[in-house]
Amino acid sequence: MCFAEAGTGRDGEQEPGRLLPERYPTLPGALQTRRTESRLCSDSPTLEDVVTVAKELQLDFHTCEDAPSLPVGRQQSEDSRRAERAGRLLECALARARGCGDRPPLWPSTLYVVQRHCPGYRPPQVKKLGIVAVSNALPQDITCLAADRMLIFASYDNVLHAFARNKEVVHTYEGHKARIHLLQPFGDHVISVDVDNVLIVWDTQSEEQYLEMDFDKATFAVSAVLHPSTYLNKILLGSEQGSLQLWNIRSNKLLYSFPGWHFAVTALEQASAVDVVAVGLVSGHIIIHNIKFDETLMKFQQDWGPITAISFRTDGHSVMAAGSPVGHIALWDLEEKKLICQMQDAHSTAVAGMSFVPGEPLLITNGADNAIQVWIFDGPGGTGRVLRSRMGHSAPPTKIRYHGQNGEQILSAGQDGTLQSFSTVHEKFNKSLGRGSINKKKSKKKGLKLDTMALPPITVFASEVAHQSDWDGIVACHQGYIMCTTWNYQKTSMGAHKLKPEEFSKHKPIDIYATAVDITSCGNFAVIGLSTGQVDVYNMQSGIHRGHYGEERAHEGAIRGVAVDGLNQLTITAGSEGLIKFWKFKTKDLVYSTDLLGVPSGILLHRDSGILGIAFDEFSISVLDIETRKIVRTFSGHHGRITDMTFSPDGRWLITSSMDCSIKTWDLPSGCLIDCFLVDSAAVSLTMSPTGDFLASAHVDDLGIYLWSNRSLYSLVSLRPLSADYVPSMVARPTTCPIEDVDVAGNEEMCDEMIEYASPEQLGLQLVTLSSLPESRWKNLLSLDIIKKKNKPREPPKVPKSAPFFIPTVCGLIPHYITPREENDIQSKVVSLGVLAQKSDFFIHLEEALRTNEYTAPLNLLKSLGPSNIEIELRCLAPEGGGSMEVMLSFLRMIGMMLNKKYNFELAQAYLALFLKLHLKILSSEPNLLEEVSRLSMQLEETWIHLRTLFNQSLCVLTYMKSILL
Repeated sequence: MCFAEAGTGRDGEQEPGRLLPERYPTLPGALQTRRTESRLCSDSPTLEDVVTVAKELQLDFHTCEDAPSLPVGRQQSEDSRRAERAGRLLECALARARGCGDRPPLWPSTLYVVQRHCPGYRPPQVKKLGIVAVSNALPQDITCLAADRMLIFASYDNVLHAFARNKEVVHTYEGHKARIHLLQPFGDHVISVDVDNVLIVWDTQSEEQYLEMDFDKATFAVSAVLHPSTYLNKILLGSEQGSLQLWNIRSNKLLYSFPGWHFAVTALEQASAVDVVAVGLVSGHIIIHNIKFDETLMKFQQDWGPITAISFRTDGHSVMAAGSPVGHIALWDLEEKKLICQMQDAHSTAVAGMSFVPGEPLLITNGADNAIQVWIFDGPGGTGRVLRSRMGHSAPPTKIRYHGQNGEQILSAGQDGTLQSFSTVHEKFNKSLGRGSINKKKSKKKGLKLDTMALPPITVFASEVAHQSDWDGIVACHQGYIMCTTWNYQKTSMGAHKLKPEEFSKHKPIDIYATAVDITSCGNFAVIGLSTGQVDVYNMQSGIHRGHYGEERAHEGAIRGVAVDGLNQLTITAGSEGLIKFWKFKTKDLVYSTDLLGVPSGILLHRDSGILGIAFDEFSISVLDIETRKIVRTFSGHHGRITDMTFSPDGRWLITSSMDCSIKTWDLPSGCLIDCFLVDSAAVSLTMSPTGDFLASAHVDDLGIYLWSNRSLYSLVSLRPLSADYVPSMVARPTTCPIEDVDVAGNEEMCDEMIEYASPEQLGLQLVTLSSLPESRWKNLLSLDIIKKKNKPREPPKVPKSAPFFIPTVCGLIPHYITPREENDIQSKVVSLGVLAQKSDFFIHLEEALRTNEYTAPLNLLKSLGPSNIEIELRCLAPEGGGSMEVMLSFLRMIGMMLNKKYNFELAQAYLALFLKLHLKILSSEPNLLEEVSRLSMQLEETWIHLRTLFNQSLCVLTYMKSILL
């Protein structure tokens, strides 16, 4: 942008009734400016006056003289309209001749002048309402926000920060002693006002205080601040007492005081014309005031309370928009001075801010309902419609669950009564399913504020993707309501059915409400539990009641949880009287009932593994196997009410959250706690991604949903059980910019811990343990001769004859070369016996093992050899290879030791098979060796019988499970 930061062109002294303009004599055409401006400031400037002024200032200006001729009557009106528009154009041109202001002038013709002199400036375009960048997090919640052309200013408490490149904090301004509540960028400076009525002007680059002003709260409590366009070094302050003050920041002088309208000023906004500002009052009045002449031009009033925000349309329509605390927006026609339309329920809460996009019929609004919306005004009558919107929960979420098996969508129910879907891939896939209502048509007619048909917040819900394109796939319970609602994810709206027992179809019962709900894996049925102990089944497609469990009710107490297995065979219910009951899903017959040790507060079923998690009111958790109907694990350690729990996709981990602000991970196979950490706010709901990559959590008094990554998927993480005296550490909740240095250090420490850990060679003496050697080291020992034949070359390699460097010649008159003679020397074929007399290391270790009966050293040596070396070592054990019968006996005893200890089982089989193949003849002729071989045969037979029994048992169980599933 090439506009001057602080504005140029207006300076003045205080005088009763008006502000006298002061010109800069150094500007070109200053003398003509004095004369011509008085001509333009008249009530009805003519077209000739405008053209004359434009020529005097040497500005390019289109007078539209080439327009087609009109009748006399219409020609006069057209001339007056053209003169008025030209006056506005030239007013902007005069401002440009004196210097650029802090913002581009806002009339449509003004954009022509600005674009011509400032080709680098482009007005913002709202093509996509998506996140462009996310800044680093500040220590506390941001209370005030403002921006100029280069920096974004954000404050929390009494500290002000400046962000550059929408991410990094480049400047910090500290000096306020109270919370900052107003910010105003001012060229190379920024103005901040705190609640103690102290105004400080900061130099943005040096971070030094340029000026500090302290106002008396009793006489002038600053409530709004504005820099009027083209007013050099001037700011306009509004107060809670209703008066306005115009200050010169450079000279620290009060230029003029406006008496006001006896109501507190809530908003100040620069109008489309220079010298004109809009003043919003706490009484609902909007004053269009000319600060140059201290004259009120227009006055409007809204009946919705104080004015919260004001903005002017800049695309050729004289329209002003004003916000209210109840979420309504009013549009006013400034030319006809009347109300155009009312945009009812634009936000469910107060409109916090609004701004028209320069030169476009687009209005951007945001409110305390955690929503930002873009409105386009392209309809008849000047009404607007929502073009794009981004919204979240306006109240903290109460229950979150992943939807579907791809792990990309999270369903969230909030205290605001809405059900929303958030995407973990991109925010453009977020959906809002709306708010539950008893009668949607009546709710639309009455509006959001007067809607008496709205349902209370959702407490529990269940979803299933099967048949979600055919009928509703979500069922939800509402707080204090017996009626449950269905929702359609594809249509992003509430469904067609409202599920409640037939006996309550005509009247609403008192103190009877739905407490638990589940939906079958096929998506056809919903099971709903009530506070009276009744459990009903409904068809999701038709909404028809399909029966209930028990003669009158399933439990004596309130239903604390319901669950249906993955095959629609069993329905599990939990009651507040401490009973878990198993029912046949189709026949509704009771199969089994077990008494728990405490009162359950909720249940969760992992359908793939048939594991049921039960949370108790006394802060403990039990895990029940629905096949054996027995408690297999019990965990304790929480010191507060357990709010939620979730299983990992493979069913190995159970993750629980509690009101003691802890989140714990329990390993079900080992029955130990493997992870525990604390958060600053207790988690109210947890859900694990079906792909196992993320854990989502919702927290108390927090609008966001936090994602925790599963580090075991991409790094080495120790899963050792935590000690009983383990003290969990406080972990900051995930942010958009995590601290990478801390994570890297943690990963390095964890990797070191994992490297130091050594797994035992054998887990148990009764277990058959295999070695960790690859199959290439032992599997082909019996086929080495075949492999050598295949790898043998067809022809032996031939060594080329090398010629001598100096070729010998025969002396004589005619020198000639000596012909090479063939070597007839015959090499000796006698082998030195000293070479055969050398003993290998393996041979020596076997001889020592005969005395010590310790065969670990020869076994480790043999495991380090390759297949060919193993064959050579075993061949050399025979007497004809330089060995002895004692060494062969020692080798057989080593194999017997391996079979007794049941480790390196496959190596023992492979080594023994090769040994028998090489020395079978010798073994049959030696009684000592034959006796040892017979003993090994008995050991092998016993081992194989034991293994065969285990294999048959496993095959029997698998065959039985397969027949049940089919």
